[in-house]
Amino acid sequence: MLRKTAAELFGTFWLVLGGCGSAVLAAAFPQLGIGFAGVALAFGLTVLTMAFAVGHISGGHFNPAVTLGLWAGGRISFSDVIPYIIAQVIGGIAAGGVLYLIASGKAGFDVTASGFASNGFGEHSPGGFSLQSAVITELVLTAFFLIIIHGATDKRAPAGFAPIAIGLALTLIHLISIPVTNTSVNPARSTAVAVFQGTWALQQLWVFWVVPLVGGVAGGLIYRFLLQSKD
Repeated sequence: MLRKTAAELFGTFWLVLGGCGSAVLAAAFPQLGIGFAGVALAFGLTVLTMAFAVGHISGGHFNPAVTLGLWAGGRISFSDVIPYIIAQVIGGIAAGGVLYLIASGKAGFDVTASGFASNGFGEHSPGGFSLQSAVITELVLTAFFLIIIHGATDKRAPAGFAPIAIGLALTLIHLISIPVTNTSVNPARSTAVAVFQGTWALQQLWVFWVVPLVGGVAGGLIYRFLLQSKD
């Protein structure tokens, strides 16, 4: 379990540093900013690279919604769920701290005003989308993310390609939903930056725990009972 939780901690650290780091440091960089598409790709690449690096140790979840969804889908024991989620949250917050130290080295940086890549709705949605839009987006996209994860890691799927499919799925999810919520589908990622933003991000954080967890369980159950082969 120590090796598994360490792998989840490092994997989530990389996801937050790579994904949120690209949003905070590079998305709107003068003249050479990577924009939404670049941030979306960065999140996908973090999962792809760490799934190959440590997926054989822990399964490469890096996300409480994925862990709970894989449990709902019958892929892992419930005894793994709490240790995995704790490790993921710790890894995410550690990465948030490193990112804060980097970002605060720029003159005029204001973590509260910048949003610090936090997830939000209403006036804190990049596109001004409502709570209803945020809930539907996070629920549906997290559920489909878990369906893709279950399918890509099914014993009948081509061996060795799961990290590519999962990383590309996360990229697509971000391409769809950055304008709506800044894309969570991952409570650890949301927590990692909200604790440093410190105001509205913490107030809205409950949405980005409750909805992705429900979506993850829904996706796991859908695959388990409707799509998974019974032989």
